[in-house]
Amino acid sequence: MTTNKLRYERPVIQKMNTGLMNKFGTRTEYEPVTHIEGVPVKSLIEQYGSPLFVLSEKQIRRNYQNATRIFSTRYPKVQFAWSYKTNYMNAVCQVFHQEGSWAEVVSGFEYEKALNNGVPGNKIIFNGPDKTDAHLIAASQNNSLIHIDHFDELYSLIRLSEELDLKPRVAIRVNMDTGIFPKWDRFGFNFENGQAWTAITRILNSKHLDLVGLHCHIGTFMLSTEAYAMAATKLCELAWSIKEKFNKTIQYLDLGGGFPSTNTLKGSYLPGSDTVPSIDQFADAITDVILGFGFKQEDLPLLILETGRALIDDAGYLLGSVLASKRLSDGRRATILDFGVNSLFTSFWYDHKISPAQPFSQQTEEMVLYGPLCMNIDIVRESITMPILEKGDQIVVHKVGAYNMTQWMQFITLRPNIVLIDQENNTHIIRKAETLEYLELNERIPEHLQQNAL
Repeated sequence: MTTNKLRYERPVIQKMNTGLMNKFGTRTEYEPVTHIEGVPVKSLIEQYGSPLFVLSEKQIRRNYQNATRIFSTRYPKVQFAWSYKTNYMNAVCQVFHQEGSWAEVVSGFEYEKALNNGVPGNKIIFNGPDKTDAHLIAASQNNSLIHIDHFDELYSLIRLSEELDLKPRVAIRVNMDTGIFPKWDRFGFNFENGQAWTAITRILNSKHLDLVGLHCHIGTFMLSTEAYAMAATKLCELAWSIKEKFNKTIQYLDLGGGFPSTNTLKGSYLPGSDTVPSIDQFADAITDVILGFGFKQEDLPLLILETGRALIDDAGYLLGSVLASKRLSDGRRATILDFGVNSLFTSFWYDHKISPAQPFSQQTEEMVLYGPLCMNIDIVRESITMPILEKGDQIVVHKVGAYNMTQWMQFITLRPNIVLIDQENNTHIIRKAETLEYLELNERIPEHLQQNAL
């Protein structure tokens, strides 16, 4: 009869460090997550490799339908526009477009992706400060909504419209003081110093531009509903002034994005699920202002929302495996994973919830979770209390659907597969893992360097 020999680890004396506490005690991650939408984690890793991004189509659709219901029951004219920069995997974008979302893009690259995804030109919102003449011409000819960011762009658009006899539909991006620090005043025209009104005046005095909207984006991961109420108030003031002084009705107000997910920001006292305002609260703050401002019923502007993170973060998971477990010089346990900050870019911002993917012993310990990269900042979690993880164990990182698949880096390792679990719990690769051949596809070696001297 043979028995499995228990692994020996020499005892250490270490100072107790329970980490940050809140009214519920210390933070622990005990609950195992063995399935995602009914699909076993182990089978996903066996079939598609580790690490692996997994997205839930069900959750994406639930999030969109819930947000649409919340705003539409409070305001008669609402339109969401999917923020491509949040996650521009074509399969993800198509889910949102099937649900009725327009596209919101911030570059020529994203604009072309939206067109290739079958989005009609008149349902694409073109934001961002970097629009070439070619981009402006294409967007004008496609009847897209061009959100002007600065005076240089405004003058270029006026010149192109005169030269080519175009009549682009435009809005201006407005930055403003909403009581949030730091102010997001890098983009757009300032409300308080009169820049926004100057831009509006120049547009309305041009015979070639059609001012149809006003836009703002006051920040990211916003935790203040009052800031949105203030932003809505200032956009309404501009729209009201335009109607009074130019007899021009503004067709829409675009309040941008910035709604937070329920991820926990680093250093937070309580988890995000306890501190993040609900979409209902943001909807109340925005719609109460517009409905109460005094617009005639026929002049009520369309409300556009460019929500990204709040609609997809909790639909994304990152599966990974343990490479090793060791002790640091100060006695702390270090667990090394097969993914790092190159894949999980948002680990710089959040203390992601991380769960073991298999049953575990009752022994727990505070530990550091490191990635595999040869750089000291490759830290997935600086401090987390978890069951002791051994080589080959698997883990699940929660709420990673936003920005990780657009801000990830090809650094030291190749980027992994991305899988979508559809509404019938079938799995589909929506982006293949990179290979060396793919990575070197665009490389060129000059002829004089093709001779290997070794």
